[in-house]
Amino acid sequence: MEETCRRALEFGLPAIAFTDHADFNPFPAAEWHQLDVAGYLDCIERCRAAFPDLRLLSGVELGEPHRFAEEAARVLAAGRLDRVLGSVHCVEWGGVLVDTSVKGILTAADAPALMGEYLAELLALVESSQPFEILAHVDYPKRYWPEALEYDDSRFEEPLRAVLRAAARRGSVLEVNTTRARIMCPGAAIVGWWREEGGAAVSFGSDAHDPSKLAAGFELAAQQVEAAGFRPAADPTGYWLR
Repeated sequence: MEETCRRALEFGLPAIAFTDHADFNPFPAAEWHQLDVAGYLDCIERCRAAFPDLRLLSGVELGEPHRFAEEAARVLAAGRLDRVLGSVHCVEWGGVLVDTSVKGILTAADAPALMGEYLAELLALVESSQPFEILAHVDYPKRYWPEALEYDDSRFEEPLRAVLRAAARRGSVLEVNTTRARIMCPGAAIVGWWREEGGAAVSFGSDAHDPSKLAAGFELAAQQVEAAGFRPAADPTGYWLR
């Protein structure tokens, strides 16, 4: 975290947010992220003291909180967090909740059906009463799409728009996640649909997982969001608004 703060100052970033994972699905076990909120917040405070010229926000990304409501509630009750993201990584497949990032899950034969299941799961999250503000990487499986199968947003436009409409109704913020400059989640078309469906705000995340990837891809992301009709706020920690 300290190295990330140093890089933020080197880049001239006025503010950053650390939104660490809190995932509760135990499959696969290696991907299960249990957040120590007290320890995390202690690290945040130490970084704030060490880097007083940087606005530093705390946060969490809750994985499938609509399925793990008690676990998510315990995380949120453990300390004050500035940003709360809701996300879906896992879908029910073969009777088991599986993360679509796991190698071999998104085959060319199964990817379209799995994407449909993912979007249904995402809609269930958005329509739930879970108290998240930002909806993260709405087309997450696209990151792991099989090379043998072309990915096309328009193929999933109807269920994607249903998710965006529901998110707009609840006043959510849409995250544009640059995946460490590898791929935009979502891309320009979906950001445009977000505005058309009534979405009012956008946030940016680099999903860095490493200080070297901080803000990677943000220039392109900002261009796409601005082209869709959103503008930056005066407050560097604020969302881009329509």
